[in-house]
Amino acid sequence: MRESEPVIQTMSVTQVRENWSKTLRAVVTRRTRIVLEKAGVPVAVLISPQDLERLRRYEAERTARFSVIDRMRESLTDVPDEELEREVASAVSDVRAEMRAEHEQAARTV
Repeated sequence: MRESEPVIQTMSVTQVRENWSKTLRAVVTRRTRIVLEKAGVPVAVLISPQDLERLRRYEAERTARFSVIDRMRESLTDVPDEELEREVASAVSDVRAEMRAEHEQAARTV
């Protein structure tokens, strides 16, 4: 069974300082994520080590995915935007036509 997401709570830096042990316990047990505010402005977030590791993994995956897009973009720098748009529209149209044909074929076999 999946754990429930921690509650996000906003606290002033002073409140956190005054309730440090209780606040830290809530974060460590993954019940709470704390947004720290100073003068009503968010300045930091207190999260569990597990949340930090998940954030690091997410950022690494995102970087890897965008690097693929960056490589594609680099290989197409000499292609005019209008030509790219035509090619993309054509590819989308082709895929949609294939999907329609597959759907129609599946409907006929039922």
